[in-house]
Amino acid sequence: QVDLVESGGGLVQSGGSLRLSCAPSGSIFAFNAMGWYRQAPGKQRELVALITDFERTTYADSVKGRFTISRDNGENTVNLQMNNLKPEDTAVYYCNAQWQPQTKRYDFWGHGTQVTVSS
Repeated sequence: QVDLVESGGGLVQSGGSLRLSCAPSGSIFAFNAMGWYRQAPGKQRELVALITDFERTTYADSVKGRFTISRDNGENTVNLQMNNLKPEDTAVYYCNAQWQPQTKRYDFWGHGTQVTVSS
């Protein structure tokens, strides 16, 4: 069982910033990749940003240039710095950890943290 504890969500005005953190119950080095997904009301869950164990990063087009994902090896966290937030960024943000020992990938999820951006 893997627990992912998220923190840092909240309410912010358009143009503001928030920083999300995700702390796994084990080491971040145990996973092949970690990242953040989000789900807005009435929409499907979508990838926001992902960082691999080789620190390759992937971003949704809608957040490129505004969001930055990083790993803090000392704190054992994966963080998402979100700048210039827009109302359309409003969603529940979920931490995701991926483990793929062979061909099958296992996904683990946090409980989610609410991000609300007011216009």
